[in-house]
Amino acid sequence: MTETIKKTLRDHAWARWLALVLVASMMFFAYMFVDVMSPLQSLVESQLGWSPSAFGYYAGAEYILNVFGFLIIAGIILDKMGIRFTGVLSASVMFVGAVIKLYAISDYFAGSSLDIWLSSWWVDMPGSAKLAAFGFMIFGCGCEMAGITVSKTLAKWFEGHEMALAMGLEMALARVGVWAIFTVSPRLVNAFGGSTVVTPVAFCTLLLLIGLISYIVFTFMDTRLDHEMASEKAFGSEEDEEFKVGDVGKILSSKLFWVIAMLCVLYYSAIFPFQRFATNMLQCNLDMSEQQAADIFRWFPIGAAALTPFLGYFLDKCGRGASILIAGAILMIICHLTFALVLPSYPQTWIAFSAIIVLGISFSLVPAALWPSVPKIMEARYLGSAYSLIFWVQNIGLSLFPILIGNVLVWSNPGVDDPTKYNYTVPMLLFASLGVLALIFGIWLLILNKKHGYGLEEPNIKPNVKAEIAETLSAEE
Repeated sequence: MTETIKKTLRDHAWARWLALVLVASMMFFAYMFVDVMSPLQSLVESQLGWSPSAFGYYAGAEYILNVFGFLIIAGIILDKMGIRFTGVLSASVMFVGAVIKLYAISDYFAGSSLDIWLSSWWVDMPGSAKLAAFGFMIFGCGCEMAGITVSKTLAKWFEGHEMALAMGLEMALARVGVWAIFTVSPRLVNAFGGSTVVTPVAFCTLLLLIGLISYIVFTFMDTRLDHEMASEKAFGSEEDEEFKVGDVGKILSSKLFWVIAMLCVLYYSAIFPFQRFATNMLQCNLDMSEQQAADIFRWFPIGAAALTPFLGYFLDKCGRGASILIAGAILMIICHLTFALVLPSYPQTWIAFSAIIVLGISFSLVPAALWPSVPKIMEARYLGSAYSLIFWVQNIGLSLFPILIGNVLVWSNPGVDDPTKYNYTVPMLLFASLGVLALIFGIWLLILNKKHGYGLEEPNIKPNVKAEIAETLSAEE
């Protein structure tokens, strides 16, 4: 008897890779917006009157609402409403937050009644910084919601296929977004007289609108996939989601979840807050302009982007995810200790450049191994909530550490008013200490995996069950 083996849209390579391009472009533009002002810290301080602590509060604001529960709500929305609704919502929220931030730093806001009122309280933080932080906070809600949505989207579209490679390529494209903005942002400023940060922020706001349109296009593909999957009761079908709010308790009661979440928050807290201050750190240690410092640091995400797809391929074929996490933490410790202890004593460009490249390699190792591991330990029906809770824990660190670093920078540089003369030794030692703690959790994760057999060291690609069925039926004929 002959049976027809039906293929869904995701079984066609062209379709799942096109889906990847559409959703990854949204994150590419989001990552550009996240760091659009990072290479312009000294200009922001001189033009807008922000102090290092105000800049730190602004940078940490991206994660504030997520820390206070929004990410948990986002995960529930994702598991209840599906990836199409949540993706469009997150892209829209990002765009709204970007518009608020753009208005805050513009001439239209400066001197307005709102500016005067906002500046009248908590005078250490100007009105423009407060409103920009509010807009960045709104954007951050959408950005983190988009992050968990994209993770679940790729888990759905690449189940049984090249999942780690797909997630690696998505992360690589996002890293290229960081490289692009560190390249473009200072040049856009210089192209318009070198005195305003409005132009690069406006440029990235427009890109976020394009990202929203890209995701809307993807929703049509996903609708067709769900119709095809309905008869098969396959993974991730919007109609098969049976998530219950009580499942959040199951996730939070998992020891393995907390080990992964703590590794995540410690590692990422030593990466993303560092990006906010890295250009100024290089500028101070190497006595160079913002653009020259940004041109050095922009190669950090390129190292990650270049290696992440290859690591994803390796993880799909060979596994070793937990071991790779440990290697990434070790490399990060070495890099931050170099910035803290070596670069101030030997201010050589090649030392800074080498450490940046190695840090990029570290940043390819950890995310490439971390995110494809989550579907191995969490059920598909509450995978979105699992990702959101990990992101929630991560956001606690990402919100607090920019604030901490900004205040430590002021504390460790008493009387220094020139933003190009800061000493960054103490802040960099703090970043290195986070790497040490992340290494401890990485080793713990490896021990738990060996003890309980979670499969974190095993390959991601599964045998093609459909092909095996087809071969069996053909042989029977």
